[in-house]
Amino acid sequence: MRFRHINVMIKPASGNCNMRCRYCFYHDVSELREVKSYGMMSLSTLEKIVQKVLEAAEESCAFVFQGGEPTLIGLDFFRALVEFQKKYNTKKIAVTNSIQTNGLKLDEEWAQFLHDHRFLIGLSVDGTKEIHDELRPDAEGKGTYSRVYRAAQILKKYQVEFNILTVVTRQSARRVFKMYQQYKKNGWTYLQFIPCLDPYEWERGTSEYSLTPKQYGEFLKTLFDSWYQDMKKGDSIYIRYFDNLLGIMMGVEPESCGLMGRCVPQLVVEADGSAYPCDFYVMDAYRMGNLAEDPLPNLLQSEGASRFVMESAQPEETCRSCRYGYLCRGGCRRDRDDRGAVGLNYYCEAFLEFFDYAEERLRELAGLYGNRRTD
Repeated sequence: MRFRHINVMIKPASGNCNMRCRYCFYHDVSELREVKSYGMMSLSTLEKIVQKVLEAAEESCAFVFQGGEPTLIGLDFFRALVEFQKKYNTKKIAVTNSIQTNGLKLDEEWAQFLHDHRFLIGLSVDGTKEIHDELRPDAEGKGTYSRVYRAAQILKKYQVEFNILTVVTRQSARRVFKMYQQYKKNGWTYLQFIPCLDPYEWERGTSEYSLTPKQYGEFLKTLFDSWYQDMKKGDSIYIRYFDNLLGIMMGVEPESCGLMGRCVPQLVVEADGSAYPCDFYVMDAYRMGNLAEDPLPNLLQSEGASRFVMESAQPEETCRSCRYGYLCRGGCRRDRDDRGAVGLNYYCEAFLEFFDYAEERLRELAGLYGNRRTD
């Protein structure tokens, strides 16, 4: 079996991290497994993964590194990655690399390497210094905003392409306008905002950082107002969720999996090579096999993959009859999962309120930018 494109997400340091974020979903997920941490990925495991992915992909492949904190494995690991890709890319297909990082390990040596090999960096920042330091302390309980900001400056200096990923919490949702203005002032114009996840087995909305549907709806509306005004002025700010919605209105399939209307098995690979169908479900029940040992097609046809897809089917009549179904498409499966029971999206109220508020202006922008594409 061959694949036109393969996207593989690798956790080279498993759940190990040099920060102690209050809302860390992966710490919660790993605590639910029999094996909490798989340690550090060996170079032999990395080589087997690279070889299998490049042999199976026909046109392109993307290697994405997350954690935990992936940079903890060290720069030599990524130097070896590049060499393995050169060795096994016999078909000369397009290969991209990206790292989602908290930025604490990034220095000029890292930045030079990332620039030279054209890595895309996702840098995790939670709004203003006050919010970030409260929710994203290091292992000693100290704030990290200043160090992350310094990492962003180093990436700029070395012309490394990067975007900002922000987890929307109860705390940050209340300060969205200030946060957006701060990002613009910093020159950060490629942004992704994701609602925080409560621990898997908890009742939604019961933690100190929980985001309620009402808060998320207000967040989306306030953020949209600022973004809309900038887009109208020609100050293009990329916000992944809004950009995907514009694409849908222009007839372009979204790249964000939460907007695809269905779940498909991904390749999320732990440090020992174990593969899972989704970053939010790196749990024993959904283990698909081991990418370093098993044929890649077998993983995507495994019992774990089949269970994930079957459980992710959207049965809700509410969604099928909703006038915004073409935009919402049910949303992320994890937001439809209430301690194992998959149903209506927890943020349904937020999406209804937001689409009522923004649909007309989204359509206006879609027409404006769609016309620019054809000029």
